[in-house]
Amino acid sequence: MALAFSFLMTEALLIFSPETSLLRSFSRKVKVRVHWALQLLALLCALLGLGVITYNKHLNGKAHFVTWHGLTGLLTVLYTSGQCMGGVLLLYPKLMKNWTLAKLKLYHATSGLVGYLLGCASLMLGMCSLWFTTSVTSVSWYFAMLCPLLTSLVIMNQVSNAYLYRKRSQH
Repeated sequence: MALAFSFLMTEALLIFSPETSLLRSFSRKVKVRVHWALQLLALLCALLGLGVITYNKHLNGKAHFVTWHGLTGLLTVLYTSGQCMGGVLLLYPKLMKNWTLAKLKLYHATSGLVGYLLGCASLMLGMCSLWFTTSVTSVSWYFAMLCPLLTSLVIMNQVSNAYLYRKRSQH
């Protein structure tokens, strides 16, 4: 699950960044398809991780979804599933006749940001677990904690600059 949210989803969102994208010179259509593929891969990794963790807890007779990390992780996977379904509407905007494409993109970007922040929060809560704090100690723990924090700031800045500030200044 950490792979899904810390790497794949981050890369899927950075595809649209004019400063950091590996696909800067590609067309928007190609970027959308790569975003779609990476998000789908992230969702599949998250679902696989959720299944493995749940099965492992079941085998060891431990309760799951009782910690803040477990609950936010479950909420994040469910939210991401819904967000991916909403993203399909952007691939086929004619399905939503009463909505403009610009509004659909705005809602998808802002609700996607909420989902990404949920994923980062779940990662950070996992880093506060007993297992992680005994495995990763001293300065390494702080560096690990900085990773989702800093990437969330970068993604928030990207979405804000691409959709929120621009839309506000156009009115």
